[in-house]
Parts: sequence; structure tokens; C-alpha cells
Amino acid sequence: MTLKWTAVHQAAGAIGELAGVAPEYRSPEIRNFPAIMHDTGGWRLRMAEQGVDDLAAILEPGLAALLALQGSGAPAGAAALALWQEFHRSRAGLLALIPPLGIER
Repeated sequence: MTLKWTAVHQAAGAIGELAGVAPEYRSPEIRNFPAIMHDTGGWRLRMAEQGVDDLAAILEPGLAALLALQGSGAPAGAAALALWQEFHRSRAGLLALIPPLGIER
């Protein structure tokens, strides 16, 4: 999951650039999400793996479409911003899988 998580964030960075948003700071929980989920295990790990796969499945063709749009000379900013916002909503859902301190899986 670590490689896919990194790839998702690289794609999101490119989408953010197309949307005209500043690069984001990645908190420790964002940077360490795969390791946290691996340590947590169980249903949370399975949900996280599926969620990262789903997020990649959204971002990969979305970024390709945005690059094609930009390459044609059409403005891509609004579409990129919509995809950027969807990325943030989806990632927030994944981060919600991190158990609160002291809570067992």
C-alpha cells in the first residue's frame, strides 16, 4: 500500500498544480498512513487497502483526462479543482480509519 499511497499523492500533487492550488503540507498521519494501517491490521487495514485502490482508480484516469484537456488548449483549472476536492474528501475518509489512541482494533 505504501507505493500506491505515494503514487496517489504524486498524482494529487499534479492535479493540484493544474488546479492552481499551493502544494500541501503532509502531516505525519498522512505520511505514515500505510504504516499505521499495517500496524492496526484487521478490518481497518482491509478497508484502507481497498480505499487506496479506489482512490488510485479515480485519480489515474482523471489526471490523464486533465492532461489531455490542458494539451488541447482548453482550460483545465475548474475540472482539476473538482478532482482535487474529491481527492481530499476521499483521503479524509481513509484517514478516519486510523483508530483513536487507546482504542483496540
